Amino acid sequence: MVITLFKKSPLSGIALVFLALLSLIAPVLSDSSDAAFASDIDPANIAWMLTASGLVLLMTPGLSFFYGGMVGRKNIISTMLQSFVALGVVSVLWFLVGFSLAFGESWGGIIGDPRTFFFMKDVGLAPHDRLGGGLPLLLFAAFQMKFAVITPALITGAFAERVRFWSYLLFMIFFTLFIYAPLAHMTWHPDGLLFQLGVLDFAGGTVVHISAGVAALAAALFIGKRKQEQSAPVNIPFVLLGTGLLWFGWFGFNSGSALAADGVAVQAFMNTHLASATAMITWLFLDFAYRGKVSALGACIGAVVGLVAITPAAGFVGLGSSLTIGFVSAIVSRFALYLKNRSSVDDTLDVFPCHGVGGMSGMVLTAVFATEGGLITGSYELIQTHLITLVIISVSVFLLSYALFWITDKLVPIRVDEIQEEQGLDFSQHAESLVAN
Repeated sequence: MVITLFKKSPLSGIALVFLALLSLIAPVLSDSSDAAFASDIDPANIAWMLTASGLVLLMTPGLSFFYGGMVGRKNIISTMLQSFVALGVVSVLWFLVGFSLAFGESWGGIIGDPRTFFFMKDVGLAPHDRLGGGLPLLLFAAFQMKFAVITPALITGAFAERVRFWSYLLFMIFFTLFIYAPLAHMTWHPDGLLFQLGVLDFAGGTVVHISAGVAALAAALFIGKRKQEQSAPVNIPFVLLGTGLLWFGWFGFNSGSALAADGVAVQAFMNTHLASATAMITWLFLDFAYRGKVSALGACIGAVVGLVAITPAAGFVGLGSSLTIGFVSAIVSRFALYLKNRSSVDDTLDVFPCHGVGGMSGMVLTAVFATEGGLITGSYELIQTHLITLVIISVSVFLLSYALFWITDKLVPIRVDEIQEEQGLDFSQHAESLVAN
């Protein structure tokens, strides 16, 4: 059986052998972790962070519906699976070395030492003296894992309907190790470079949305246009469902980043909701002014843009500022979408205009409206730091993502052939179909 598998698919054979070895050595390397539980940890904080972790996990299936409803009928299953499979691949990678690269002992403020928490070594129920705000370190690692899961899934919207499944899995691994983990370390680790510079990113505007959006632009440029572009979403109810799940899960995404059941979590919760609501309404009015009609799709995209934009600011700004962030970011992203549609770039589901530009807008506006150190308080240092960081990170992520796509393509060709693209990825990649024959 094993020999047959290797003959039919060497990549699958290697992966299964790797998982078999992992299943044998993982208990030896990780089960000896300190399991002591600190009795003085507030149970309310633990309950809230378990809930928040579950909410963030729900966002990835929500993204599956959000993206799946926008593509053609021949590509719904493949598009949804590209998001959903990240729950498996990135979670195992996070256990192996991802958490250590993101939150291990700092190497120059750029990336964590892979040996610190290798195979979740020493990641137990006791709190860490510098990470997790006094939570059990295992709970902090679980919460952060959900962020790592959804980030590469966001990128898939840019190359929907034209990539091989196995090449996507390989790129996902590369992206998580070489882009996401260093960014998370630089931004959220106490010794991280951006953290030390004072960059504010409450819940992932830079780490998640700018990185995914810029990588999406690199993907669209590297992979090229589809042979036949799908002009109309095939299942808008899926998009509405996905938006609802994303909106609901985003409360865990942002409020959970307070790492406690406290006032900051409450503030982040309400900021998240108001920014999304304002952006949704703004997008609808912009659509009406531009097209003479409002659309359910526009409402969904606007809501998500608001959620993206408030993410870096959620715990740092007041309620009024969250409305402004939602309003301004909807206008900026809508204009970016207009420019993208007039270009030759085939970012299938508009990941860069919505997540990339929305995240950039949120990062800048965080520096404007932050109640401590923001431009509205008369301080100019934070806005300068954010603008410089935005340029450096955007350029670096773009170049590195493009390089990772090039390497992936050399190892496992990324793009399907014309016949497979015409058949649709549901059939050519997975031998499945939305409608039974």
